[in-house]
Amino acid sequence: MFTLPEQVKIVEVGPRDGFQNIKQYIATETKLSIIETMVAAGVTSMEVTSFVHPKAIPQMADAAQVAETVASKYQNTAFKPIALVPNLTGGKKAYSTGIREVSYVISASEKHNLENINRTHIQSLEDLSNIVKELPDLKVRLDVATSFGCPFLGRVDDGLVTNLIQEAVKLGIKTVVLCDTIGVADPLLVYNLASKVKTTFSNVEVGLHLHDTRGMALANTLAGLEAGITIFEASVGGLGGCPFAPGAAGNAATEDLINMFHAMGIKTDIDLSKYIEATRIVREKVQDVLTSRMAYACSYKHI
Repeated sequence: MFTLPEQVKIVEVGPRDGFQNIKQYIATETKLSIIETMVAAGVTSMEVTSFVHPKAIPQMADAAQVAETVASKYQNTAFKPIALVPNLTGGKKAYSTGIREVSYVISASEKHNLENINRTHIQSLEDLSNIVKELPDLKVRLDVATSFGCPFLGRVDDGLVTNLIQEAVKLGIKTVVLCDTIGVADPLLVYNLASKVKTTFSNVEVGLHLHDTRGMALANTLAGLEAGITIFEASVGGLGGCPFAPGAAGNAATEDLINMFHAMGIKTDIDLSKYIEATRIVREKVQDVLTSRMAYACSYKHI
């Protein structure tokens, strides 16, 4: 077997990607309780909200309140909150709340980019440039959506992904996340693209954001590990999915990833038993049926 890393970093995206598709509005206090429980379990990096227009995603109407509360509470600690921003306006709003790291999404498929944020690649890159220039203290991560497949165009050519990353790197981006937005990737596809991106952009931090639409999230995670990826985004309970990608199901479940990594002897610095408490709150107050396996798994005393 390939050489395993000693440690990986899990970026929790439940409060943003996981909650955005929940139709019933989640009380701000509930969101904060879930976030605090995950932080107490050892999560140190998390997308806590999204500064999109509430007409587009009503669940994020309390973005400023959530971001400001979390940024203030965990200031000068190991925990670093992240917010997704769709444009410069969102970046400024996030910055004003105390957020100092954001995710900015551009789809490798221009068709999906138009459907998702109504922009061409050129327009998205122009706004990314504006964010970098006007908010120099803000760390910007580029999420490359539809890196493996697009609901409108099918399989996405590797060149579209690498070309987009190349343009972002010119603007100063140092962290990119390859996103399987609709969950159509397979282990070989993940290994090949992740390897190519890491080789081509050796000075760029590369992560994976995997969905479990076809039940391959854990297998694809293993393929990412083999390609040298050590940053993985996942969502509590497996919640989530792009609202503008027909058929997209939930994310890889954070607790399932933690369980697999720990079973393999790979550190995450997250206490699984404490993290499961966040999953319990989600089942009670957000959505009772989850795709996560560990949300329902038995605990065996000697295993």
